[in-house]
This record gives sequence, structure tokens and C-alpha cells, in this order.
Amino acid sequence: MSIYINLDKVMEEREMKSHELAEKIGITRANLSILKTGKAKAVRFSTLEAICEVLDCQPGDILEYRAD
Repeated sequence: MSIYINLDKVMEEREMKSHELAEKIGITRANLSILKTGKAKAVRFSTLEAICEVLDCQPGDILEYRAD
């Protein structure tokens, strides 16, 4: 896969735990885990927006494209 999720890195920098972020953005911890591990097939813009708002970051801080 060419899209990598750096959510763990951003969360660590902000000292935010998974359960805290999931609660603040209104998704389950299971769904957040799927997103963090890169197993998600898609992400809603509303979810991405909520993550960026809570973590005070840009989408590019979380999502990264790498050519294979």
C-alpha cells in the first residue's frame, strides 16, 4: 500500500491515548485501531476533520504517500 497512516506518531507527540481520541472524535476504539493500523479502506472527511481538530494538526501530518 502506498498510503501510510502516521496517526500513532502524531498522537504520541500530543500525548493522547487511543481511548481519549476515540471518545473526543466520536468513534469506537475498534474503528480507531483499524484506522491507525492502515487496515481501513476509507476514511470519512468528517472523521479526518475531527482528528485534525482534536490533535491540532493537518491531514498531511497523518496521511503520507510513498511510492512503492
